[in-house]
Amino acid sequence: MNQRYRKTIIAGNWKMNKTPSAAKQLIEELKPLISKAKWCDVVLCVPFVDIPTAVKAAKGFKVAIGAQNMHFEKSGAYTGEISAEMLKELGVKFVIIGHSERRQHFAETDLTVNRKIHAALEAGLRPILCVGESLEQRELGVTMEHIRLQIKIALHNVDAANVKRVVIAYEPIWAIGTGRTATADQADEVCGAIRDCIRETYGARIARAVTIQYGGSMNAGNAAELLSKPNVDGGLIGGASLKAGDFATIVNAANQ
Repeated sequence: MNQRYRKTIIAGNWKMNKTPSAAKQLIEELKPLISKAKWCDVVLCVPFVDIPTAVKAAKGFKVAIGAQNMHFEKSGAYTGEISAEMLKELGVKFVIIGHSERRQHFAETDLTVNRKIHAALEAGLRPILCVGESLEQRELGVTMEHIRLQIKIALHNVDAANVKRVVIAYEPIWAIGTGRTATADQADEVCGAIRDCIRETYGARIARAVTIQYGGSMNAGNAAELLSKPNVDGGLIGGASLKAGDFATIVNAANQ
């Protein structure tokens, strides 16, 4: 982490877990555990049905509520979809865009990700842009070529002022939900290369200000080591965010 130039952000991605009542219970469990989290921002990205309950439960608590997806159009014949404006009115502050599971299971592309980034920013939401490589791509040695392409397309026509509002989450696909984790040095190397990619387009000052998270099975046991690296500015936490104690341990590691 480099708190001199950018904010550390720990974001929980609950995925398709927790009913509204269970969401309220988990947030209540978290409150006494992370009440002293002053050096980092904490975000909980919850299922759509949990958002109103989560926003209410987190009121007066230094935790922002995020969504896990959104559509790029403001309205229309898109059955089952949710717009950025709908999320904004509910009190959502962040939205995950381009998660590998959305790309794999729901046919999201870099081009649709770009449209979602623009729609989120226009609505005043902060996108958490997910990028990352498969195990095959890593073994072929094309990790950064692939990630650079994802970033270039996702941020196409996004101006410098708005780029600073985008959080980038590096999620090696081979380490999501598998128990496998990139080493701290591997995570730092790729996060640093992502920052270099931002620098090429937007300059050093903007690149220094962008928060880049690690999102591949960060947990209570490895968070401190990962967060000690200069280019790892937080985490996008999956399974560990569903357990109050584990998530609090990660948040507290980011506050050291």
